[in-house]
Amino acid sequence: MKHFLVAFDFSKNALKTLEYAIMMANKTGADLSLVWVDSSSTPDNVLNIDQNLRIETKKLFEEIIPKYEATLHMGKINLILRKGKVYTEVATAARMVEADIVFAGTHGVSGFEQYWIGSNAYRIVTNSPCPVITLRGDYQVKEQIKNILLPIDSTPETKQKLPFAARLASICQATIHLVIVYNSPIGVIRHRMKSYADEAIKMLQQQGVQYVLEELEADKLVTGLLDYAKTVDADMIMMMTEQGGTSGGIFLGPYAQQLINHSFIPILSLQSQIHE
Repeated sequence: MKHFLVAFDFSKNALKTLEYAIMMANKTGADLSLVWVDSSSTPDNVLNIDQNLRIETKKLFEEIIPKYEATLHMGKINLILRKGKVYTEVATAARMVEADIVFAGTHGVSGFEQYWIGSNAYRIVTNSPCPVITLRGDYQVKEQIKNILLPIDSTPETKQKLPFAARLASICQATIHLVIVYNSPIGVIRHRMKSYADEAIKMLQQQGVQYVLEELEADKLVTGLLDYAKTVDADMIMMMTEQGGTSGGIFLGPYAQQLINHSFIPILSLQSQIHE
């Protein structure tokens, strides 16, 4: 992993997200960039407003960046200023720097802030060209990632997150918790999920990644998964999501958004690559 990008809007969520990204950059040796987006709508003939806004924004960054840069073991924190729709410009910046992961804060379902990250978090996830980690401003950042939760559902896309999960677990020396969350009595579906879990185990064994397997029965999928996350002290939940759409998969589409909104720990979302 060579480059991380943090969506930044000066909120407490953004500061916590930056802190978390620095922790991961120190583990992986990745470079770090911040992207700020001017999402205001100003007429073309009022360019001085845009200019003044950027000057003030740069001054704020001049106060913040040195403080956090001191905790970065290698390299410097780069700054990118964009104008436009937040999720579009974050995606553009991610392509510019060839980011391996984008980091974005979210305020979940509790309250509203005047900043733009929380309300745009899911759009950043679904528009990003690379995996996205979302976390809340009240999350207490730890020094390392020890336990990664990997839910298995009944869709083929559920297997697509395995290579990235194995790579991240190897870097962080973390344990992957494979979790089959059953919510259907249909034997064919349950057998398919178990089969996908067996394939995942073979891959993790081949790569020497530590893992455990858990099978859960849950009427409420998101609640069941988050309850289990607490019992194993999970540091991250890794899931698939669709780009600009929804799916019948358990942890695709609307279920992904529920997890992002309700999770008390960071969520790493990977885009599903659906082949027609």
